Amino acid sequence: MEFIHFSVGMFSRFVFFYPFIMSLFWMAGALLFYLYRERHESVDFESINWPMVSFVVPCYNEKSTISETIRHLSEMPYPKKEIIAINDGSTDGTAEVLEHLARQYKALRVINCAENCGKANSLHLACHAANAEYLICVDADAILDSDAAYYLVYQFLHKGERVGAVTGNPRVRNRSTLLSKLQIVEYASIVGSIKRTQRMIGKVMTVSGVVVAFRKKALVDVGLWDRDMITEDIAVSWKLQRRFWDIRYEPRALCWMLVPETIRGIWKQRLRWAQGGEEVLLRHGSIFLDWKQRRLWPIYVEQCASVFWSFSWLVLMIWKQFTAQSWQEHVIWLSYASFVLVAMSFLQLLTATLIDSKHDDVRRYLLVACWYPIFYWMLSTLVVIVAFPKAVRARLRGGYAVWASPDRGTNKPL
Repeated sequence: MEFIHFSVGMFSRFVFFYPFIMSLFWMAGALLFYLYRERHESVDFESINWPMVSFVVPCYNEKSTISETIRHLSEMPYPKKEIIAINDGSTDGTAEVLEHLARQYKALRVINCAENCGKANSLHLACHAANAEYLICVDADAILDSDAAYYLVYQFLHKGERVGAVTGNPRVRNRSTLLSKLQIVEYASIVGSIKRTQRMIGKVMTVSGVVVAFRKKALVDVGLWDRDMITEDIAVSWKLQRRFWDIRYEPRALCWMLVPETIRGIWKQRLRWAQGGEEVLLRHGSIFLDWKQRRLWPIYVEQCASVFWSFSWLVLMIWKQFTAQSWQEHVIWLSYASFVLVAMSFLQLLTATLIDSKHDDVRRYLLVACWYPIFYWMLSTLVVIVAFPKAVRARLRGGYAVWASPDRGTNKPL
């Protein structure tokens, strides 16, 4: 019995201190990135001879969004470009829309696939068809900022030949509902802070699939994208870094995207993300057998700790429910821990929004922050737990990882 109480005490400390310490870590890393790599750096667009870029847009059932995305890419001021749209067996008329757009925009080429074989397979086809050394992959619902391509390509030209990929800065453009506003808070306080901190360490968990640039030579070196992984962006990030290609984060490369505005849509999206992260952990555990891969170890361990935290939180909640001497004792314990962690979460949010306000001023959404920790922790915990057996089955099964068109929310002005 003493051993059980000791174990529960250790679980309790881990459940409390892990998010507490990681919040401090993300804040410190984000501030260091801002002070040393983000605050003063500028780019003179006119002084650079910009190379050709291939914009790659994979599509599956994107009839309602693809026209806007292609139009914005065509009108971008970047001087040398081509656009490759891949229709991955859509059933909603996307192919017809793309054919019409190809007649309208000379820079656009369309690849039509007879069946849905997944986003990674679409990217494979586009890479083989691309004429440029630099590929910028954009989701079919996203609007790339007019200067984003310059900032992405600049990293390849001036940060060394070992830069294999540059991930951009996704921003939420549908901001009319509580769920979309919560995701604005998330992208500022979680995604932005983590990307900045991981870049300071030197390795990142994943590029952002909605906007990322690749050096084609690096992709070919690692065998392109894994077609059997449900999240091709996480998988290719690890393949690149295991081959010692560098991944950079460019917060000035803004990309405006649509996010889900229903609980069901968010659940499906996050379940896919969690499963993809866990599939990568299962595939790349061998990095600990190679000393040369030691810079990836902290990223791997942190991801494992995050998964373990989710299971620990669930076990602890069930244990407290049935073993607390009274309901009041359970409520007091939970309230104390929640208050401290919510306060730390808000501090992290405040720090991140102040940093991000240089690119996208989201400070007015701080009022919804009171809902954010509850929403994010509960959802993240549940999807990690549900996704784990899915990741194990996918790892054993193999085959193409196909995709479904996600909930895009409502496209309303900012």
